[in-house]
Amino acid sequence: MLILGIDPGYATTGFGIIDSLDDRIKLVDFGTVNTAKDLPQRERVLQTVDDLRELIKEFEPEEIALEELFFSKNVKTALKVAECRGAIIYELTRQKLPLTEYKPNQVKSNICGNGSAPKIQVQKMVQMLLNLKQLPTPDDAADALALAICHANHLKQKINFLQ
Repeated sequence: MLILGIDPGYATTGFGIIDSLDDRIKLVDFGTVNTAKDLPQRERVLQTVDDLRELIKEFEPEEIALEELFFSKNVKTALKVAECRGAIIYELTRQKLPLTEYKPNQVKSNICGNGSAPKIQVQKMVQMLLNLKQLPTPDDAADALALAICHANHLKQKINFLQ
């Protein structure tokens, strides 16, 4: 089962695609969708959604995991991220794709066993779980992979519970 993790942002949106096979997970692809600083916000949102639409078309994920908005001290940035996140949710819903949302501390707890784990610890766990030679970078892409892994774990728990 292909799972797409998305870490939304208005400048940089991370994506991570894994294949969840029984009790194993395998890396398919990861990276970022970037927008130019000189574009108006509405065009950055549109570009992000268009780029994600192309990724979905190319990989045809069966499940999507999206990070919930984490409020930082910078309200202006949080609002821009919220606009982008809302457009992503709209597009995923329009395409009728199964979407599950996770809070950052849920992902950290699932991946590291600690809801307040630092980013480097999350990156190292993602590296280990996916058997990568190097730490996944940038942070946005590593976070998206962590989201996808968290969702794969959630689905396994759900299946085990139902059996």
